[in-house]
Amino acid sequence: MLDAVRAELAEHGFDALTVETVAARAGVHRTTVYRRWGDVGGLLADVFDATGGDDWSPPDTGSLTGDLTALNHEIQDAYTAEPSVMAALIAASFRSEAAESAQRRLWDDRYARCEAVVERARHVLPPGTDARRLLVAATAPLYHRLVLLREPADPLLPGEAARAAVLAAEGGAFVRL
Repeated sequence: MLDAVRAELAEHGFDALTVETVAARAGVHRTTVYRRWGDVGGLLADVFDATGGDDWSPPDTGSLTGDLTALNHEIQDAYTAEPSVMAALIAASFRSEAAESAQRRLWDDRYARCEAVVERARHVLPPGTDARRLLVAATAPLYHRLVLLREPADPLLPGEAARAAVLAAEGGAFVRL
């Protein structure tokens, strides 16, 4: 069922996503979907929750800059894939409370997992460096370019954003006072 939701989102976008189209793609009757998920928001919430239940872990290249660069490449690849299911899911979260809540859980999970990248680099960072603030700074330029501005991928941006965030972190920019 969740594969059907992802496929419908990717092919037709959130505006065309209905219980009926998902049920038809999955080969089940729509009452089955209504009984289990209630509405499109319930389906989307389960898509987000299923994504968070995977075994993904952040890259471990041996350096903070390398790890953040590799992470940024993963983000860029996810948002430039054709079709981009992640971009469609983000768009859907603006229109469904259930999808928004599930998206928050997903990002909380991802940031928590990525804190390992910063923990491995504590020896080169000032004491008190806030891992989440560093991670947001390292990845934000990609989301800004790809999701907000809807510009094409820049092959240099993952490394540039990672280096800038690491330099800022080494200078104490993400230390909680």
